Amino acid sequence: MNNSTKIKIYTDGSCLGNQFKGADGGYGALIHTPNESIELAQGYRTTTNNRMELRAVIAALLVIPPKSDVTLYSDSKYVIDAFVQGWLNNWIKSGWRKSNRKPVENQDLWKELLENIHGHNIRWEWVRGHSGNQLNGCADILARVSASGNNKMFDDVGLTIATVVSSY
Repeated sequence: MNNSTKIKIYTDGSCLGNQFKGADGGYGALIHTPNESIELAQGYRTTTNNRMELRAVIAALLVIPPKSDVTLYSDSKYVIDAFVQGWLNNWIKSGWRKSNRKPVENQDLWKELLENIHGHNIRWEWVRGHSGNQLNGCADILARVSASGNNKMFDDVGLTIATVVSSY
């Protein structure tokens, strides 16, 4: 990819039986430039929907060039509002505690995400899920298929892996 190109990223996470402990999940991400598109997906065991939403964003950021100009679309208010509403800065200032003084969940992934946004110019955009947005729908399909597939990792393995499904 050419780092002077504007990049659009659509991400989604899925967790089958999210209300139960130990549910299977997956992420999907689509990366679009004027010259190429990449699809990423990976399934995980014993996870949550919010963790898959975060992993989708991290995975996409892992495969784009440094200092990219990015518009990132997600249907996760959890991810988007952390940046747009300033939650993330407040959590860091308060020692990774929420306003109710409880620890922020998924700190490992938030910290990994912070390591991977440096140098990029990212515009965070929320898109309503299941509302007919074709690219968000494709990311959703990738996430659900990877969540129900057989090639799942355990969610405690550490860093996010960007698994390329296709590039065209």
